[in-house]
Amino acid sequence: MQKATFAGGCFWCMVTPFEELPGIGGIVSGYSGGTKDNPTYEDVKTGTTGHYEVVQITFDPEIFPYEKLLELYWPQIDPTDAEGQFQDRGPQYRTAIFYHNERQRELALVSRQELENSGRFDKPVVTEILPAVTFYEAEEYHQDYHKKNPKHYKEDREQSGRDEFIRENWK
Repeated sequence: MQKATFAGGCFWCMVTPFEELPGIGGIVSGYSGGTKDNPTYEDVKTGTTGHYEVVQITFDPEIFPYEKLLELYWPQIDPTDAEGQFQDRGPQYRTAIFYHNERQRELALVSRQELENSGRFDKPVVTEILPAVTFYEAEEYHQDYHKKNPKHYKEDREQSGRDEFIRENWK
C-alpha cells in the first residue's frame, strides 16, 4: 500500500470521489504543509499556519495506480485558483499534490503539464506539486463528514459552487 495526499479546497468535498473504489484502503482528512506542530482546525482556519486542508489516501498501486488517482483529482478542483477553492477562500484551501516518492512527483508534473497544454482553461494551472511533509489527522468530526452530517454537507457543497464548476469545466 502507498499514500497519496491531495489538497483540493475543503477536505470534506475531496473524500467522496475516491471512496469505495477497488484498491483504495482508506481516506483520512487532515492538514499538511504548514509550520505548526499538531495544528487543530481552529489553528488552520486562521490561514496563518501554512497548512492545507488535505485528504491522505491509502491505495494499492497494483489495483488502483497513482495515475488513476491523478485522473480523479483534477476534475474535483479549479486548478487555476491560487486563492482557495470556490466559496472557501484562504491559503488553507489552495490546491496541491503532495508527492510521497520520485515516481509520484514525476507523474504529477506530467499530469499538470498535460492539463496546462490541453487548453481547457484560459488561465494558468497554479496547483502546486510539493514534497509530502508531516500529515496531521483532522479531528474526528471531520472524518467522513458527508456520512455523519449529510444534510449540512449537501447544503454546503451546493452553496460552494464546486459542482457547478465541475459541470461547466470537466464535462
